[in-house]
Amino acid sequence: MSITGVVLAAGAGARMGRPKALLSTPDGASWVRVASELLLDAGCERVVVVLGASASSVIMPTDASITSVVNADWASGMASSLRVGLAAATGQSALVTVVDMPELPVAVVRRVIASGAPLARAVFDGRPGHPVLIAAEHWAPIAASVSGDYGARTYLDAHGVLDVECGDLYDGHDIDR
Repeated sequence: MSITGVVLAAGAGARMGRPKALLSTPDGASWVRVASELLLDAGCERVVVVLGASASSVIMPTDASITSVVNADWASGMASSLRVGLAAATGQSALVTVVDMPELPVAVVRRVIASGAPLARAVFDGRPGHPVLIAAEHWAPIAASVSGDYGARTYLDAHGVLDVECGDLYDGHDIDR
């Protein structure tokens, strides 16, 4: 299966005090690089990073399989970033994650991919999270259905998403502060 990884990294990081796309791990690896390499390591053929706030300041990885696109409407919320990311995706599926999970283990991503479902999302002790696997036939309907600061949860629930339990691998937290 040909998969494009999509990293949503456009927000201003209001609760964090700065855009999360500009943050790094304690060892100096940018969160953008960590998320991008994670998706490649898990089996994505290429990765698209959706940037927005402070896009010109983000240092992108130099790997040719990692590209960026800018969401000019980033301030309107996550939905616009998801639309931009899906529009840049190619192949049979997109695997969507967020930049603020730098501790996400590759085993979680691989488990979601291995489900083989047209719609699959990681859940952590029953709580929906990321990553989310979306087959190409769902990209346009999802793009048309999302708005504001809401992702695709309503669409996924209405269209039979497979919840892939990953609570044994990770707690699903993102970093907001």
